[in-house]
Amino acid sequence: MDDIDEKIIRLTQNGIPLQKSPFADIANELGISEQEIIDRLKKMKEKKVIRRFGASIGHRDIGIVANAMCVWNVPDERTEEVGTIMTGFSEVTHCYERPRAPGWNYNLFTMVHSYTKEDCEEIAANISEATNINDYKLLFSDREFKKTGVRL
Repeated sequence: MDDIDEKIIRLTQNGIPLQKSPFADIANELGISEQEIIDRLKKMKEKKVIRRFGASIGHRDIGIVANAMCVWNVPDERTEEVGTIMTGFSEVTHCYERPRAPGWNYNLFTMVHSYTKEDCEEIAANISEATNINDYKLLFSDREFKKTGVRL
């Protein structure tokens, strides 16, 4: 990674504009072409300097305000099977296995986003039916404090 790669990371890590030529301003600032920026980003990804280059939608900005962490008590021998089924639901954005804790029997966690709490409850009920896991709870978010990725 050279100085230009580092500058590209710093100039893109907080987002790029949604326009036809999203790298135009960065290219002008660095005195290189937009294609060189794209090529460098691809190379950094291939070399695993950056893990991914993706889009993040501000879900609250588009009206998706019901967010629920669904916690599931899944038999240990079924976590792989059930986790695979759960991740097949498009409404599930995250799925994690965590160790159980004293007084806390839940070991599989899914994050569900929707427009209403009722929608989240229905999604969880559908997941429950598909997995035959009936011991679960929904923990709804009240507010979002921080949402950022790793920064250079």
